Amino acid sequence: MHLSDFLDFDAIKTALPGGSKKALLPQLANLAGQRLELDPGAILASVSEREQLGSTGFGQGVAIPHGKVEGLKQIYGLFARLAEPIDYKAIDAKPVDLVFLLLSPPDAGADHLKALAAISRVTRHAATLEKMRGARSRDALAAVLIGADERDAA
Repeated sequence: MHLSDFLDFDAIKTALPGGSKKALLPQLANLAGQRLELDPGAILASVSEREQLGSTGFGQGVAIPHGKVEGLKQIYGLFARLAEPIDYKAIDAKPVDLVFLLLSPPDAGADHLKALAAISRVTRHAATLEKMRGARSRDALAAVLIGADERDAA
């Protein structure tokens, strides 16, 4: 699975005001809810429930909040670069500024994991993270993500 299979490139945010983890998750749920025409409350509940199991801050300034949402027909991803890094209780205790929201239908077990793996592959390279942080526009950020995705698929 590749980012291009599920990431909403038109909804990439380049300077989302995060503020805090508590403020960020509802913002992401609202953005996804608008794009998907689904209840943001249901999205927030699913992501928050997963977050209670343990932080989805994976390290190196990256978080991948994720959950399964009733009514969703296919896997959906939303990417946001935050205007300022926030304390996300990440596993390496570093602040987070790159966030991938991943939503899946309730029955997408293996595909949900494949999508998480695709995000993980792209975000494990320091050079790619640096390019993501340096991209000045949505299009430039999308190009970095697509380029990293294609490189890792090879």
